[in-house]
Amino acid sequence: MMIKNILMATAAASLIALTGCGTSLTNQQIGTGTGAVIGGVAGSALGGGTLGTVGGAAAGAVIGNEIGKRQDQK
Repeated sequence: MMIKNILMATAAASLIALTGCGTSLTNQQIGTGTGAVIGGVAGSALGGGTLGTVGGAAAGAVIGNEIGKRQDQK
Protein backbone atom coordinates (compact mmCIF):
# COMPACT_ATOMS: atom_id res chain seq x y z
CA MET A 1 0.00 0.00 0.00
CA MET A 2 2.82 2.41 0.84
CA ILE A 3 4.58 1.77 -2.48
CA LYS A 4 1.36 2.48 -4.33
CA ASN A 5 1.07 5.81 -2.51
CA ILE A 6 4.68 6.68 -3.34
CA LEU A 7 4.16 5.86 -7.00
CA MET A 8 0.99 7.91 -7.13
CA ALA A 9 2.76 10.84 -5.47
CA THR A 10 5.66 10.56 -7.91
CA ALA A 11 3.31 10.47 -10.88
CA ALA A 12 1.31 13.43 -9.55
CA ALA A 13 4.45 15.46 -8.86
CA SER A 14 5.75 14.76 -12.34
CA LEU A 15 2.45 15.74 -13.89
CA ILE A 16 2.26 18.97 -11.89
CA ALA A 17 5.86 19.85 -12.73
CA LEU A 18 5.38 19.23 -16.42
CA THR A 19 2.06 21.05 -16.74
CA GLY A 20 3.31 24.04 -14.78
CA CYS A 21 5.26 25.33 -17.76
CA GLY A 22 3.57 28.02 -19.83
CA THR A 23 5.49 27.13 -22.95
CA SER A 24 5.60 23.89 -24.86
CA LEU A 25 7.72 21.23 -23.24
CA THR A 26 11.10 20.24 -24.55
CA ASN A 27 12.03 16.63 -25.16
CA GLN A 28 14.44 16.95 -22.24
CA GLN A 29 11.62 17.91 -19.85
CA ILE A 30 9.34 15.18 -21.14
CA GLY A 31 12.15 12.62 -20.91
CA THR A 32 12.96 13.60 -17.33
CA GLY A 33 9.36 13.26 -16.14
CA THR A 34 8.68 10.07 -18.05
CA GLY A 35 11.95 8.52 -16.95
CA ALA A 36 11.24 9.34 -13.31
CA VAL A 37 7.85 7.66 -13.40
CA ILE A 38 9.04 4.58 -15.31
CA GLY A 39 12.16 4.32 -13.16
CA GLY A 40 10.10 4.56 -9.98
CA VAL A 41 7.81 1.77 -11.09
CA ALA A 42 10.75 -0.39 -12.17
CA GLY A 43 12.66 0.33 -8.96
CA SER A 44 9.64 -0.60 -6.91
CA ALA A 45 9.14 -3.84 -8.82
CA LEU A 46 12.80 -4.87 -8.79
CA GLY A 47 14.16 -3.47 -5.54
CA GLY A 48 11.01 -3.06 -3.53
CA GLY A 49 10.60 -0.62 -0.70
CA THR A 50 10.98 3.10 -0.63
CA LEU A 51 14.68 3.06 -1.43
CA GLY A 52 14.13 1.02 -4.61
CA THR A 53 11.33 3.31 -5.73
CA VAL A 54 13.20 6.55 -5.08
CA GLY A 55 16.45 5.18 -6.51
CA GLY A 56 14.68 3.96 -9.63
CA ALA A 57 12.93 7.31 -10.06
CA ALA A 58 16.21 9.19 -9.73
CA ALA A 59 18.04 6.93 -12.17
CA GLY A 60 15.13 7.06 -14.62
CA ALA A 61 15.02 10.86 -14.45
CA VAL A 62 18.72 11.13 -15.25
CA ILE A 63 18.50 8.67 -18.15
CA GLY A 64 15.33 10.28 -19.52
CA ASN A 65 16.91 13.72 -19.24
CA GLU A 66 19.93 12.66 -21.29
CA ILE A 67 17.82 10.96 -23.96
CA GLY A 68 15.57 14.01 -24.23
CA LYS A 69 18.56 16.35 -24.40
CA ARG A 70 19.96 14.40 -27.33
CA GLN A 71 16.59 14.56 -29.10
CA ASP A 72 16.46 18.34 -28.60
CA GLN A 73 19.94 18.75 -30.11
CA LYS A 74 18.94 17.07 -33.38
